[in-house]
Amino acid sequence: MRRLSLSTRLALLFAGCTAVVSLFAGVLFNRASEAHFVELDQQLMESRLAVLRNTLHGANTFDAFKQRVPMLLQDLSHQPDLAVRVRGPDGQTWFDSSTRLPQDLLTHPGLSSLQINGTDYRVLNARSDGPEVPQLTLLLDITHHQHFLQRMQHLIWLTVGLSALATAILGAWAARSGLRPLRRMSAIAGSVSADSLNARLPHTQMPPELAELAVAFNAMLERLDDSFQRLSAFSADIAHELRTPLSNMLTHTQVTLTRPRDIEAYKEALHSNLEELQWMAQLVNDMLYLAKADHGLLTPHREPLNMADEVDSLLEFYTLLAEDSQIELSREGNARIAGDRSMLRRALSNLLDNALRYTPPGGTIKVVMGEAAASGRIMIENTGSGIAPELLPRLFDRFYRADPARSEGSNEHAGLGLAITQSIIRAHGGRIRCESQEGLTRFVIELPQKLPSPQPSPRGRGS
Repeated sequence: MRRLSLSTRLALLFAGCTAVVSLFAGVLFNRASEAHFVELDQQLMESRLAVLRNTLHGANTFDAFKQRVPMLLQDLSHQPDLAVRVRGPDGQTWFDSSTRLPQDLLTHPGLSSLQINGTDYRVLNARSDGPEVPQLTLLLDITHHQHFLQRMQHLIWLTVGLSALATAILGAWAARSGLRPLRRMSAIAGSVSADSLNARLPHTQMPPELAELAVAFNAMLERLDDSFQRLSAFSADIAHELRTPLSNMLTHTQVTLTRPRDIEAYKEALHSNLEELQWMAQLVNDMLYLAKADHGLLTPHREPLNMADEVDSLLEFYTLLAEDSQIELSREGNARIAGDRSMLRRALSNLLDNALRYTPPGGTIKVVMGEAAASGRIMIENTGSGIAPELLPRLFDRFYRADPARSEGSNEHAGLGLAITQSIIRAHGGRIRCESQEGLTRFVIELPQKLPSPQPSPRGRGS
């Protein structure tokens, strides 16, 4: 069964609400009219009762009553729709102005209503003023009142139907007009593709109820556009990085096969190809490592670490390289955290290797550590030319190199070190940022002293 559109639902809702309100108002008006007519009938019958009692005053016997009948008939002539029945103290009927009425009328005192032969009456049984006083019963024909109330009810139902229909039509038009921004949003969403992620909704021209949704939609498009641009650049970077070693291998192999060579020449060619293959294998491994990080599959092993010992071990490893470049290595302070030793050593090693490559001869590399508020801080700073502020947000992008001159002709560094470092720090629940000014560049790492609880992968576990 086809579901109703939102405009149709709103129109039906408006119509239903209008019908209910109109019906409720009509019922209240009808009840008020009935109560008003009852009040008018009671006032009329009580006034006529007072006149009749005055006429029959002192007529306590049937003979005395018969002398008052002409006066009684004269009083009734002024009210044609009013009938009177008089009963003697013994219960016998002395007088009845309407022979069409049954004898067994209601006898309890007060005002009541009844229907006789399709005619509606209001009955008033007067209270007795004494045992010797005749009892009076007044009957008022209220047919004209009932006709008015029936017409009123018909008018109410007609009003309810017409108002519901009119409200449904106007509600459909109002809903369609009010939902025009949603249709526009739907049209823009339907036109979004990989080639048109720059479309945006004019949220400033939308109602406040939809402006927030439009802002969120625009933010989603911006994130998609950014992610798509990064993915496109990432694919291009992979192709660029793999093109050079593949071209080298292909060219070297073709040259080797142009003529017969001795065994040593073939060995040299294989060794050269092996170096290219090892670099490509390392690149693929790094990409798989980042893919695991993106899927939340990096689960650090929890163990208490004294980072001073870990940093000293790394500085000792890089001492020979630093001495060749006349670079001074040093460490200050200490930090105790809970983390994965091999992962953190890899992250720090990437930063130290990066610092050695960009520190000029005679420069310094300093590792400063400290603890504060249940977290540990590690800063790796090196002297040298600073990094332009506009380049800092992209430092941790994959295949990005702050120095374009180093992006060609080098297979040793593919631009994944800082991306891997960031993934490792995030897996530990920490943060990393870069601060740079002329003459000094500093990477700041903040790590919790306790690892956060492991979160399940949003796409399930995998290799």
